Amino acid sequence: MTTLSRRALLALTGAAGVAGAAHAAHAAPGAAAAASSPAASRVSSPAAASPATTARTAAPPVAAAGHDRGPVRTGFARLAESGYAALSGRRVGVVTNPTGITADGHHIVDVMHADDRVDLVAVFGPEHGFRGTAQAGSSEGPSRDPATGLPVYDVYGLRGRPLTDVFTAAGVDTVVFDIQDVGARFYTYIWTLYDCMEAAASAGLAVVVLDRPNPVGGRQACGPVLEPAYATFVGRAPIALCHGMTAGELAGLFRAEFLSGGPELDVVRMEGWRRDAFFDGTGLPWVPPSPNMPTPDTALVYPGTCLFEATNLSEGRGTTRPFELLGAEGVDRRWAAAADALGLPGVWVREAHFTPVFSKFKDRTVGGVRLLVHDREAYDPVLTGIGLLVTARRTWPGFAWRADRWIDRLTGSDRVRTLIDSGAEPAEVAADWQPGLARFRAVRARHLLYP
Repeated sequence: MTTLSRRALLALTGAAGVAGAAHAAHAAPGAAAAASSPAASRVSSPAAASPATTARTAAPPVAAAGHDRGPVRTGFARLAESGYAALSGRRVGVVTNPTGITADGHHIVDVMHADDRVDLVAVFGPEHGFRGTAQAGSSEGPSRDPATGLPVYDVYGLRGRPLTDVFTAAGVDTVVFDIQDVGARFYTYIWTLYDCMEAAASAGLAVVVLDRPNPVGGRQACGPVLEPAYATFVGRAPIALCHGMTAGELAGLFRAEFLSGGPELDVVRMEGWRRDAFFDGTGLPWVPPSPNMPTPDTALVYPGTCLFEATNLSEGRGTTRPFELLGAEGVDRRWAAAADALGLPGVWVREAHFTPVFSKFKDRTVGGVRLLVHDREAYDPVLTGIGLLVTARRTWPGFAWRADRWIDRLTGSDRVRTLIDSGAEPAEVAADWQPGLARFRAVRARHLLYP
């Protein structure tokens, strides 16, 4: 087995990323807006916008919320500061979940509903639901929000005409998107955004994206790029597995590169966020974007270890450390030893034993590994995931891919699976996706909004 040095791995995965980050740092802040149609897509600086023309109400306690106190101020905070100028005269529906909060913990739906300057008429719930209670692959269904009385529409899995029909039934002319993403292509909220933009374009509706940080930073993109033949709801368009972008940046990229002809797009930018910032440097509160994403540490490892969802090993669901713990019955210490011997940058791999309370191996004790990231700057989650797959397959005779070849959907082609099955080393697998990744990085650079 070939052992990869830290220097060799960084040389393989880091050079293009450093160049991309340098490009981003020197790019004009409005580069993404310039790349798309100026007449139909713009990046807002709400503080400089004209005041809303509707009367300002006496602000109840919740309506006064939304002013970020940390170094990063979200798109919503800047929208609220402007008097909701971008929503003046609009009938608004919001796509959001429990992560749509202000810096002091109020939900944006409560804040906007309490303010007469916003005509908020509907809420749209994505995967896991508006309240975030549903597990992966499900949602909460339609309901009425008991706090505001607003109708909550379930849009999980809808696109095209069915989604347009929901927007029409809700009576909205503007769709606002405010959800905390985690930076991985197969995390479905960005594709809910994509589908909403597509449906809004066909219905003549406007889309407003209230931007939030990429919690794992935005220094570079990494991992394989989706091939269009493998497009699903865990990847609609050819972007890298770790895209290194915010939702607002992705919205600009989607519109310019993949959604010809619309919709009218307004991205309300953050203030104070930089591409080298991890979530714990933002000053913002963390709310789990989904039930198995409890901490920013989870988001850091997720792009690589979620690949185990496509195997017969547990990806740690049903434990307090999902995606940091991996294992199966019959796995012994040989896996941890083999994975740690790879010398993967920024992470230690240690032997672990755990008992999931739901999902794979429910109520059974399994053996496996736990990831300990000790250098976030050097860590490459996708390369780590590949190294773990390669060594799991070599050290555990029971290893198997899911019969539906879900791994191909997650990685974006059949290349990762076939290379691993052929006995390729992690570096060989990673080398295979570099040409496509280089092309994506060039496209991505045109749509970056932050230094």
